[in-house]
Amino acid sequence: MKRWTRVLASARDVGIVVQVGRLLHYYGYSHVVPRRAATIGRGVAMAPNVSLRNGARITIGDGAHVGERCLLWAGERATIVLGEKALLGPEVMVTVANYQMRPGIPVVDQPRDEADVVIGAGCWLGARVIVLPGVSIGEGAVVGAGSIVTKDVPPHAIAVGSPARVIGTRDAAAPRGGTA
Repeated sequence: MKRWTRVLASARDVGIVVQVGRLLHYYGYSHVVPRRAATIGRGVAMAPNVSLRNGARITIGDGAHVGERCLLWAGERATIVLGEKALLGPEVMVTVANYQMRPGIPVVDQPRDEADVVIGAGCWLGARVIVLPGVSIGEGAVVGAGSIVTKDVPPHAIAVGSPARVIGTRDAAAPRGGTA
């Protein structure tokens, strides 16, 4: 009984109602509205807490998987393209914008530079990968968890680190002497 009394007291708190309103607003502008504007292919699996910005400039190919708490941040001019059957692990961040850093001007007042990001078909980006503006990740490439991708990754490459660097290819990693 004591527990229900506390629950009812919380429900009457105006601050709780305001916070619920804020959460609904956030969910609307970061999840619902941008998803409607994005071009999303057939069979895409996207966690419910994926956050999109400027959804009209985001394209997700057929059969792609976007993991929990991913952030796809398209710009005012630049786009994000995620190829067919690409796989983003949890908490992957893809951004197309960076602030300039001219001396004597606070960073927040600097203009932004934007460049398209393309993630090829069949790529796998591990948990917490960050992809920066202007990067192209080739078809079938794998980027290891926690990597920061600052430059293009060739098709079928395996890249890891901060900044990410190519350490091999998927062709070399394939099992020998039989079919996969």
